[in-house]
Amino acid sequence: MDVTVRPSAPIRGRARVPGDKSISHRAAIIGALASGVTRLRGFLHADDCRRTLDCLRVLGVRIEDAGAELVIHGTTGCLSPPPSILDAGNSGTTMRLLCGVLAGQPFTAAIDGDASLRQRPMDRVAEPLRQMGAGVEAREGKFPPLRINGGDLHGITYQLPVPSAQVKSAILLAGLFARGDTVIIEPVPTRDHTERLLAGCGVPISREGSRVRLTPAVPQGVTVEVPGDISSAAFLLAAAAAIEDSDLVVEDVGLNPTRTGVLDVLRAMGAAVTTETVRGGPGEPVGTISVRGRRLRGTTVAGELVPRVIDELPVLCVVAAAAEGRTVIRDAAELRVKESDRIGVLARGLRVLGASVVEHPDGMEIQGGRLRGGTVDAEGDHRLAMAFAVAGLFAEGPVTVRGAESVQISFPGFFATLGTLQGA
Repeated sequence: MDVTVRPSAPIRGRARVPGDKSISHRAAIIGALASGVTRLRGFLHADDCRRTLDCLRVLGVRIEDAGAELVIHGTTGCLSPPPSILDAGNSGTTMRLLCGVLAGQPFTAAIDGDASLRQRPMDRVAEPLRQMGAGVEAREGKFPPLRINGGDLHGITYQLPVPSAQVKSAILLAGLFARGDTVIIEPVPTRDHTERLLAGCGVPISREGSRVRLTPAVPQGVTVEVPGDISSAAFLLAAAAAIEDSDLVVEDVGLNPTRTGVLDVLRAMGAAVTTETVRGGPGEPVGTISVRGRRLRGTTVAGELVPRVIDELPVLCVVAAAAEGRTVIRDAAELRVKESDRIGVLARGLRVLGASVVEHPDGMEIQGGRLRGGTVDAEGDHRLAMAFAVAGLFAEGPVTVRGAESVQISFPGFFATLGTLQGA
């Protein structure tokens, strides 16, 4: 599907975004392993999260969609052998997290995905699970489909070679079934939704510096209020920040400090950004984000900031192409192995729109200026489709995005929301 976005007047109004994708995946999986019933309110009913629910159902989990909430009947950690191959579709989160779960089950299961997911390496999650005692077979040693022979696991101390919240989460989920504690050492902090959810479900888990320690336990069923996804909100916030005189408020959005790097980058670029926490406590902080548009300037995104902004880098690169001065992205090689090679696809698309881009193995340099209209291909990547759509709001002419249907993966209704704000 092609969608054309035309230059916009200032964006004004109030908006809400769908439930957080990362939390929705994790809450559903932990609820499936829990004792008792878990109720999820605000669950993201988008393609990727539906894949997780479908896989859990194949594994014998009873899940009811009660409209305002999703009701998951826990299995106390005892899933059923799947009668067929689990299909993760395009969802890397589904595949990686379920690998951790399946590693602890006393049966063999296979999990596969679509053509895009089959090109995404899974060796970083397979290796620690093998060290814990699971058998993991992969195509060419690292690509899906994966075959997991689970069972007798033991806890390990594992240092992540690169920051990855998904790998960390897979190991922690496997650790629920292991003998002895599981300890993960992070090179830099990554999003901690899994730790917060497990703690909220009564699992003994703690952090000391860079170390996360989990003691095996059965989670207890709880009620989870899933906040709006800051990664989805980022597209609206970035658009408002880049269009002078815009004034946008996004309500009921997650403000987890491991996810708010996008706000730090927008502030560094000169945007007026404020937050107000409405709900705090030991769970997920939730509140409102306000942005007023200004003329932006280039900045540098590198080092420990990158894991906090990894999903938002595509739209930040688009905004940087229209800002004053140069923006440098470094230490972001992880973008090469997302739903697409996001560095390569971004660089090609921005050049089509008239930007000056120098591509590097772990990032890019963007010389800001003006964007012209044009046609760009998102190559099936939902975050690139939304990022290129945002470019159309402040380019000199219309931008047509090919593959725009991919927004259904994380933000159903994205284009409708964008249109409403343009008309506010």
